[in-house]
Amino acid sequence: MGSTILSKRPHAVCIPFPAQGHINPMLKLAKLLHHKGFHITFVNSEFNHRRLLKSRGANSLNGLSSFRFETIPDGLPPTDVDATQDIPSLCESTRKTCLAPFRKLLSRLNDTSSSNVPPVTCIISDGIMTFTLDAAEELGIPEVLFWTTSACGFLAYVHVRQLIEKGYVPLKDASYLTNGYLDSVIDFLPGMKGIRLKDMPPFIRTTDKDDLMIDFILDVTERAKRASAIILNTFNSMEYQFLSALSSMLLPIYSIGPLQLLLNQVPNTDLKQFGSNLWKEEPECLEWLGSMKPNSVVYVNFGSITVMTPYQLVEFAWGLANSKQTFLWIIRPDLVSGDSAILPPEFLTDTKDRALLASWCPQEQVLNHPAIGGFLTHSGWNSTIESICGGVPMICWPFFAEQQTNCRYCCTEWGIGMEINNDVKRDEVESLVRELMEGDKGEEMKQKAMEWKKMAEESTASPNGSSYKNLETMINQVLLSIRN
Repeated sequence: MGSTILSKRPHAVCIPFPAQGHINPMLKLAKLLHHKGFHITFVNSEFNHRRLLKSRGANSLNGLSSFRFETIPDGLPPTDVDATQDIPSLCESTRKTCLAPFRKLLSRLNDTSSSNVPPVTCIISDGIMTFTLDAAEELGIPEVLFWTTSACGFLAYVHVRQLIEKGYVPLKDASYLTNGYLDSVIDFLPGMKGIRLKDMPPFIRTTDKDDLMIDFILDVTERAKRASAIILNTFNSMEYQFLSALSSMLLPIYSIGPLQLLLNQVPNTDLKQFGSNLWKEEPECLEWLGSMKPNSVVYVNFGSITVMTPYQLVEFAWGLANSKQTFLWIIRPDLVSGDSAILPPEFLTDTKDRALLASWCPQEQVLNHPAIGGFLTHSGWNSTIESICGGVPMICWPFFAEQQTNCRYCCTEWGIGMEINNDVKRDEVESLVRELMEGDKGEEMKQKAMEWKKMAEESTASPNGSSYKNLETMINQVLLSIRN
């Protein structure tokens, strides 16, 4: 490619927060932008880059001159542990240490004497990597913040400041965690009618007025006002009330999801080789599902960050076993806090003919498999939107971040979920799994999930789908704004 053509090609630097659930959607967006003609530099942390090479092979990120991977340090102490790093530590470290190496990377990319890539013309940063805004302003280029949450989850974060101003946060003392206070309905948050304190991100459940995560949330939501635009992996018909509330506070907001449905329309290219899973996938899962009847399997996966106690693991195990349903259960090596995930031998014997246990899998393919009838999930937004795209109803066991908010709306507004108590008991697991797979409520949820699936497909359809048009508008009016 000649230098003149290079200089005219837009160059987007995409930088996710260094965790699995943030890397996945950012890589989808980067692939879509590449398809639209952008040169892409995708920036991982050094730690996660090593994990990607380990899980996918040493040459898995090579081979495409217009889509390159770079790294910066995350500022945390080196470790060889194949697990997600501590999230609060990662939030604090990226905020305090990553701007300098990011600036250095941008300078190298823009050095025409040593770089054979076009000059950087825009930055797409994770919504909680707001240090990148400083670099974009210094270069005079647009920056879009990609919040990988739901719209309702992002709105919950934005409203944390109001909860503090009204005296709801921090809690007066630890008794407020158990005395029913968290069941209080918050009736003054625009767009979130009927929400309870317990449905807000659990970072608010603190007695410390100087809590690190509260300070971090306030900082990143305030800095979001400096972005050229904010994008969300959702669609208008599902989250209109939240998007409308956000648009009155932060402009402009673009809903451009589900990204996987947009990406499915892109021709099969060399980009397919670029995966984002930090653990090695076990494709045997799909082979096993192929031998099962339609809608007969419960898929169980608590995502990349959730950890549970050995007791909770055993309660889930016996609840699944006693339900007598067939299930595929993904058990990460680091799923159990401070211990290995050891299941009772009796459980393994009891379920050997109707269960498959694996350490990781290609989740989108699993949720789109006709054998899957229900999903026991932590209610992370990636899992939720992927379940919606597969038309799969859910049992929700939220763990942290905005998962409680997602769970709330899945169960009360969208009609596609049932919540399981945080203090998990095998009898409740058994009854909910049976209801999901065999009961009237499960059938209603399945029908509703299929309706949302259809609306998701309509939102991403060319040329008139709302998300399809929003992506086009965002590219032309924001990312290419200095090039017109």
